[in-house]
Amino acid sequence: MSALAPLTIPPTAAGQVVFSATDITKSFGPVAALSGVSLELRAGEVTALMGENGAGKSTLLKIITGDYQPDTGALTLHGGPVHFGEPRESRTAGIRVIAQEPEIIPHVSVAENIFVGLLGTRGPIFRRRELIERARTALAEFGFAGVISPEALGSELSAAQRQIVEIMRAVVDHPAVICFDEPTSSLGEEEAAILFDLIRRLRSDGVAIGYVSHRMNEIFRLADAITVLRDGRLVGTKRTEDTDHDDLVRMMVGRDLSQMFHREPVSPGATILSLNGVGNEFVHDITLSVHAGEVVGIAGLVGAGRSELLKTIVGDFAVESGELGVGGKTVTFHTPADSVAAGVGFAPEERKAEALIMQRSVRDNIALAVLGQIARGKFVSSTREEELAHGFITKLGIRTPSDRQLVKNLSGGNQQKVVLARWLATKPRLLLLDEPTRGVDVGAKAEIYAIIDELARAGVAILMVSSELPEVLGLADRVYVMASGRITGELSREDATEESILALAMD
Repeated sequence: MSALAPLTIPPTAAGQVVFSATDITKSFGPVAALSGVSLELRAGEVTALMGENGAGKSTLLKIITGDYQPDTGALTLHGGPVHFGEPRESRTAGIRVIAQEPEIIPHVSVAENIFVGLLGTRGPIFRRRELIERARTALAEFGFAGVISPEALGSELSAAQRQIVEIMRAVVDHPAVICFDEPTSSLGEEEAAILFDLIRRLRSDGVAIGYVSHRMNEIFRLADAITVLRDGRLVGTKRTEDTDHDDLVRMMVGRDLSQMFHREPVSPGATILSLNGVGNEFVHDITLSVHAGEVVGIAGLVGAGRSELLKTIVGDFAVESGELGVGGKTVTFHTPADSVAAGVGFAPEERKAEALIMQRSVRDNIALAVLGQIARGKFVSSTREEELAHGFITKLGIRTPSDRQLVKNLSGGNQQKVVLARWLATKPRLLLLDEPTRGVDVGAKAEIYAIIDELARAGVAILMVSSELPEVLGLADRVYVMASGRITGELSREDATEESILALAMD
């Protein structure tokens, strides 16, 4: 097998600056993405990079990787100036950025995915068995043994496993600088705990770590310092012990969001969704109900069957036993189209892969589920389509230059609002939300929470899956907890705590 190219990394004393970006500016045409932004990453420290979607975090990370080059400003590594004309140069220098959306090669093994780019281009062809054993050793070394098989194909991996492969790619050759971009957005509690242990180990080994996350509890758990961007500008950098949740929110959004989780208790209406002993190969003997005007949370660890339950309800997976009822009537959904016709909307976890057509416009994506309602004869009315899109862009506060903007160019929070707009256009009586704020910044989260609350008050029944326990506790009127494809308990709003949920999730 061709040898991996070792990195030569100068030793750096703890707390010393390993990498810095100073007074960075970057514009795309008339739009200034970064204006005078500076960042320092120090040996043996975790520096969090925070800000709303569109604040400039992704642009700065792409400059660090060499995907973009700054218009002005300077980069230094180990005290010397550097310029990265392409990602290969950044990687050769010992810098890694772990992407939020991993690029996995589907038809090769986990082992090959982990070591892709590290194998030499000359010499003998690598021996697959040796590579798999090397990957197995590496997975064990970094704490992921048993979580993922090195022989599994990329196409067989869950969202959490894909993220683990992306993490392993970055750490396997022991770089000097690692930046994590929303690394836990696809991970459950167990995998996230392993990651946090790994980050602490990397920090103790002197690695300089950048950490991008919208999850405040992670930031205060891991970070030594926090740099905040807003609208492409540096707001400031603070040591973690010198700030708190509310202070960071004000720095990020310029306003107080202290009530973002608050929902008043509701008096539920008629039963809209009922499952009685529902089962298939993914879920077993599921019995639950959701009433009009109620937000019901589904909690559990990754692999508990939460997403599979929602897909069973909408007809992605067949109901093999038990009964499914909507609006007091027993129903059988053979396809998702059947559930839409019954007044059920579904916003899946993987919005880019499963919910949005990324190469189409905001208008097209919003109108997708109601084309028959806005058609004149056999043709869609452009006037009605435009009115529909403009109405929801205004109502939901979707930040887009126009309704013709490609949805791929929107921030994560605004993409999620487009998904919600599509289903609101159908006037659903039941809305299923799978990780509705995954990869969404704190300001957009507050806006999405307000939309959920408004829908519930209008009588919509909402069933919501979330891996963020504060989100579940803040929004849900009741919580069902799942483990191994089964419901292990039901908790009232008053009885639901992080401890009680986790206890049931580990049954």
